[in-house]
Amino acid sequence: GFINITGFPVALRTIRGKYSSLSDPGEISHFQALTAAVSGTVGLGNIAGVAIAVSLGGPGATFWMIVCGIIGMTTKFCEVTLGVRYRDIGEDGKIYGGSMYTLRKGFAERGWPTWGKVLAVAFAMSCLGGAFGAGCMFQVNQAFTQLVAVTGGDTSFWVGKGWIFGVIMAILTALVIIGGIRSIATVTSKLVPFMCIMYMIACLYIVLSHLGEIPAAFDTIISSAFSNEALYGGFFGVLIRGVQRAAFSNEAGFGSAPIAHSAVRTRRPASEGYVALLEPFIDTVIICTMTALVIVVTQERVTAAEASTAAGIAVTSRAFASVIGWFPYVLFVAVILFAFSTMITWSYYGQQAWAYMFGRKASLDIIYKLIFCLCIVFGAASTLGNVLRLSDALIFTMCFPNFIALYFLLPKIKEEIVSYREYRHEIDRGETPV
Repeated sequence: GFINITGFPVALRTIRGKYSSLSDPGEISHFQALTAAVSGTVGLGNIAGVAIAVSLGGPGATFWMIVCGIIGMTTKFCEVTLGVRYRDIGEDGKIYGGSMYTLRKGFAERGWPTWGKVLAVAFAMSCLGGAFGAGCMFQVNQAFTQLVAVTGGDTSFWVGKGWIFGVIMAILTALVIIGGIRSIATVTSKLVPFMCIMYMIACLYIVLSHLGEIPAAFDTIISSAFSNEALYGGFFGVLIRGVQRAAFSNEAGFGSAPIAHSAVRTRRPASEGYVALLEPFIDTVIICTMTALVIVVTQERVTAAEASTAAGIAVTSRAFASVIGWFPYVLFVAVILFAFSTMITWSYYGQQAWAYMFGRKASLDIIYKLIFCLCIVFGAASTLGNVLRLSDALIFTMCFPNFIALYFLLPKIKEEIVSYREYRHEIDRGETPV
């Protein structure tokens, strides 16, 4: 029970490679799989969505973010364990995984092959649309908006030149995604720790600059956690506004992360499930909470009428500027890195959905990546409006077939937990060489 708590030490030992072998099937290490998945979840929602949630729901919304993050750890464990169990390994050693394979293979085992195929296609279609929209166009669009804001606003050189920024970002993205998950994981394994630590240091500096207000801030967070205002801000501000204005805070239950985690080198699916439960902890419990504390101690807010990602970033930017005038530039770097990391990971999510629907030929893979890079240019140069609202809805619909799979395949998760527990005990007793 409470695998999100008791599994923490196991996750740390697994990620260090204690129970791993280079001969295991897969393309990337446990650490690389984790950073690839984290790069897809740590996005603009961690900055803008949190600012909106705290503004609308009050400081108590922070408490509900943490609760959602802790619950999400268990959900993430389950969906990733299934994702690795039902992945496909191609003749060339490439991994094809995700909830579409879980649905197709898992439901076939239960005797429902037709339903599994229908739900798998529905998931893949939603994932592909979400990748082009919220995972690509939205990220670069908001990164460009922040670039204009920090370089002079209406007088900025960049006004009306979004296509230039889009071309630059498209080239950088292409250089990474052309090599597939191994190239993406190599980049994210270095980029994710850097950008997370940089952002956390900046947030800590701001919070510690208001040292005298920290006790009152925590008191307010706890005391207002169960008010109606806090419940509205915590659940709707984060879960709904976060989904509609970023790639959802930690994506637990949405079925996207299993796509990245499925590429891991392992013979035991639950091993990556344990690693995956660290993802919501890093994304929501740490990163989102740091943003929330900055907003609370600096008392910056956005009104309900202004609630948008751009306004949320502006609130966080003002909070940064309240301590040191040039700190918004640190935030700008974080926005660019968060957006870039989200795009390269979501490009892989979309590519896996594309391959599931249209086939695994190299020519089709190149066509997909060209379309994705063109979407980056389009996203930076355009006002997206209804396109983004549709892609947001598609990302949200990913959770429905995924939760159906989690419910009906729960016994398989239990099997994998028992199997991995027995294997770990053998390793700890020195009975099985790795």
